[in-house]
Amino acid sequence: MPCVFPVLAIKVMAFAKHANDRPAHRANGLAYTAGVVLSFVALGALLLGLRAAGQQLGWGFQLQSPAVVAGLAVLFTLIGLNLAGLFEFGNVLPSRLASLQAKNPTVDAFLTGVLATAIASPCTAPFMGASLGLAIGLPAAQALAVFAVLGVGMALPYLAASWIPAVARALPRPGAWMDTFRRGMAFPMFATVVWLLWVLGQQSGIDGAAGLLMLLVVLALLVWSLGLRGRSRAALSVVSLAGLVWLGWAVGPNVTRLQESTPGQAVATSQAGVSWQPWSPETQAALVAEGRPVFVDFTAAWCVTCQYNKRTTLADAAVLGDMAGKNVALLRADWTRRDPDVTAALATLGRNGVPVYAIYKNGQAPQVLSEVLSVEEVRAALSRL
Repeated sequence: MPCVFPVLAIKVMAFAKHANDRPAHRANGLAYTAGVVLSFVALGALLLGLRAAGQQLGWGFQLQSPAVVAGLAVLFTLIGLNLAGLFEFGNVLPSRLASLQAKNPTVDAFLTGVLATAIASPCTAPFMGASLGLAIGLPAAQALAVFAVLGVGMALPYLAASWIPAVARALPRPGAWMDTFRRGMAFPMFATVVWLLWVLGQQSGIDGAAGLLMLLVVLALLVWSLGLRGRSRAALSVVSLAGLVWLGWAVGPNVTRLQESTPGQAVATSQAGVSWQPWSPETQAALVAEGRPVFVDFTAAWCVTCQYNKRTTLADAAVLGDMAGKNVALLRADWTRRDPDVTAALATLGRNGVPVYAIYKNGQAPQVLSEVLSVEEVRAALSRL
């Protein structure tokens, strides 16, 4: 899935560094798997605990928090700047801390697994919707077992590659090309930051996204200045650190504050004469009571599959024409931020993550479509109305 591409880029670098070291490959593969599996279990336990405490949450809930989204943007910015060669961790951190990664590659692989789960777990929902819906309703021990197995599935490709000698033999030998490759890998990181900024804009508005951009620029100045030598390092470091602290105080609240207005995906939009309206339980119930079929798009800004479906199948002229011909009401339920009503509606469909696409018609059970939509599937479902 696209969410995990930046993390995989980091792991490709690890493969290249240890191309001829099979024990290191295997140790890193096991450590990465342990990080993924334990993180899945921890996320599952946190989700179950919060739901038991009365919170209406679902899979991917960590990206419903602007603070988490901003924190991930900061992390990937730092990783990108490091890969691009702007600074080296050994130059800006105490030597004991900077050498931790080099001396403990298995610890680094474990933490990479944790990072992969944090950033990529929402992308798993399209293929695990039924499993996650089932897991939430199971006893805690059984639910955590499901989360653990899902973690094994996510880590399995890298684990298998780390234990198959043919993969190591196929990799090019370490050399000067690795520096070019490393710098090139900075761009997937920066692309992820762009995506996270867009997600933050859906949650905190344009002021929040702009505030985070300013903080990232000053943060880049700070880490660069820490890598300098002589008096310029001290002077620039103090100025940039002071600027970062001031900006954190001045615009930081805009970054983590949820905007009052309705997120962009929930406002009324029109395509090819067909209008999408914001979803609410009351709106859906009223339309169904009128006898109109209702198509509900359960979506979120941080859901890559949701955005793909929205710009392909749900924007297809033939699909929109069928919807208009059947007088289908189109509702978009935005789950970018926490919404107990959306979570409850997903639960009634046996789901706990997005995307979910459901067709409601008076007197009939809801019809749930697949998470990765096709034009043929939607048109076939509409023809039966």
